[in-house]
Amino acid sequence: MVFNFTAFTYIVALIGDAFLIFFAIFHVIAFDELKTDYKNPIDQCNSLNPLVLPEYLLHVFLNLLFLVCGEWFSLCINIPLIAYHVWRYKNRPVMSGPGLYDPTTVLKTDTLSRNMREGWIKLAVYLISFFYYIYGMVYSLIST
Repeated sequence: MVFNFTAFTYIVALIGDAFLIFFAIFHVIAFDELKTDYKNPIDQCNSLNPLVLPEYLLHVFLNLLFLVCGEWFSLCINIPLIAYHVWRYKNRPVMSGPGLYDPTTVLKTDTLSRNMREGWIKLAVYLISFFYYIYGMVYSLIST
């Protein structure tokens, strides 16, 4: 059994994807707290906005590793979410700092439901990716 770059990529992807799952769960919980009026929108946006860029950069980094090692299917299942992240950040509200969530508009019903749906979809993609990465890691270790 040989430890190759593909196996290393999948191990790094598993660890990174665990962090992405944490970010998605935090996202869902934060918007559920806003929906049920447990937290102030300004405080919630101040805690969510610093996590946006690290999540996006980690996701792009993991997929750059897949690109380098030639794992095309792993890359292809993540490209739609990367494209959505780029589009979403490009079309974000005008704010003074980095982030996506503006406290003045985050409580609107359509914005709140869109953000909740976005969080659940990202969580589903990250979970599917996590289990696929386990399979890919085991396969790459066995096949060498």
